[in-house]
Amino acid sequence: MLFYISGKITGCPNYKNIFRAAEETLKEHGHKVINPAKVGETLKALKYEEMMTIDFALIDLADAVLMLPNYKDSLGALREYGYAMSKNKKIFEVA
Repeated sequence: MLFYISGKITGCPNYKNIFRAAEETLKEHGHKVINPAKVGETLKALKYEEMMTIDFALIDLADAVLMLPNYKDSLGALREYGYAMSKNKKIFEVA
């Protein structure tokens, strides 16, 4: 299964470690992973809404979305959650 990871990035100083740990866990269970924390590193020149457009396109490619525990503190992650729901993606929440 191809997972997209969603969680708080803006204002979260250790987001790279959080996303990396989730990615490693998913891969250990045999899944493929889209890690937007890595994607964002290569696209730093993009504005917020431009990045959200790319994130939505990445969600379109994914089979499922993994919501990290801090996602409710992020407007972007909440938008990703709503988008994933509108596309009938499987959504898993980490407690």
